Amino acid sequence: MIRFAVLLIALVGSSCSASAVPAAPVIGVSMAHFDDNFLTLLRVAMADHAATLPGVELQFTDAQGDVGKQLSQIQTFVAQDVAAIIVNAADTAATASMTKAAREAGVPLVYVNRRPAEATLPDGVVFVGSEEIQAGTLEMEELARLMNHRGNVAVMVGELASNGAQLRTKAVEDVVAKYPGMAIVEKQVGNFQRERGLDLMNNWLTTGTKIDAVAANNDEMAIGAIMAIQQAGIPPGKILVGGVDATPDALAELAKGTLTVTVFQNARGQARGAVEAAVKMLRGEKVESVVWIPFELVTRENYKSFVNR
Repeated sequence: MIRFAVLLIALVGSSCSASAVPAAPVIGVSMAHFDDNFLTLLRVAMADHAATLPGVELQFTDAQGDVGKQLSQIQTFVAQDVAAIIVNAADTAATASMTKAAREAGVPLVYVNRRPAEATLPDGVVFVGSEEIQAGTLEMEELARLMNHRGNVAVMVGELASNGAQLRTKAVEDVVAKYPGMAIVEKQVGNFQRERGLDLMNNWLTTGTKIDAVAANNDEMAIGAIMAIQQAGIPPGKILVGGVDATPDALAELAKGTLTVTVFQNARGQARGAVEAAVKMLRGEKVESVVWIPFELVTRENYKSFVNR
């Protein structure tokens, strides 16, 4: 509250001078990756929403998956006296030092999309995101239904440093364990990347493992799996493929009948929630420590309603 008051005084004071141009409060944003498909949607959505809020400016930085670089970015934001900080964590198990740096400086901090592993968040720190267990459960339950609850499942795991990958994978494993006729026969890390999904699926097909469905932690790996399946000359639908995020590319695969199911992760909802939480906190308004944005199941029957969302 004190920080925002100082900013307001500065703005008012500068506006009294005909030659001065008021500076907008700057919110520093550190993203785990700029080149990730979903995180690009999230970043663009944050910028779009901030543009609708008078007097709010976002400054983006790319941590490139490097925890040390991301901490340095947070420390730089603090030194620059930003009004608030938004972080998409490169490693959800390594956020304590970032939280400490922001809180010691009295800067409001919002984690978005990737939930910190810290047991409790202190005052002035908020998480905005979606319940990852729900994503994996929705994906795998739909695949299981279409498999008639029988068959072999291969799991493509995202970045091990991401709690999203950990929890989505756990949910998939829990669903499969419910059905005696189902088993997980392959599980490997694909780092949320399309190329890795392609490589993993190629390797599995080459070894001759019987796979009836692929449950990928995100759409990019799922699309990689689809590419490998197509290259192997396997007809669409013979191996079911599921993903998470409902990106535009994934919706296009659903339309073609190559992707079986995905789960809508609301990039705009998370982006809007993160920016608004940061603005509310720097104004001294109360914000819940966790703001949930629900996941939604996307199938071939309803995918059109998710286009342009």
